[in-house]
Amino acid sequence: VQLQASGGGLVQPGGSLRLSCDASGSGLDSYGIGWFRQAPGKEREWVGCINSDDDKTYYGDSVKGRFTISRANMVHLQMNSLKPEDTAIYYCAAEDRLARCRARRQYEYWGQGTQVTVSS
Repeated sequence: VQLQASGGGLVQPGGSLRLSCDASGSGLDSYGIGWFRQAPGKEREWVGCINSDDDKTYYGDSVKGRFTISRANMVHLQMNSLKPEDTAIYYCAAEDRLARCRARRQYEYWGQGTQVTVSS
């Protein structure tokens, strides 16, 4: 499975972006998907995830209430009320039949990231 995260860009504080995670050659319906981000000089941070079976979603405390993960063929990360501290490279990751994603931080497949910059 080759994953690709897309949709990043430059946005002003308070703005929104929608990232997408797609897999070339296959769908993602049977995969649990995690979103992560890494800012320069910082460790990788878990953003959130969606289960493979019931599409239940979970979020890190720093993004809860602002970010939403959804699935419609691809998996999307809707980011609202963006802050400068959300600036990072965002990655999606996939694990087949991951029905309980909340505590999972290791994934089988990782995509290339997409840069999100929040700045005025």
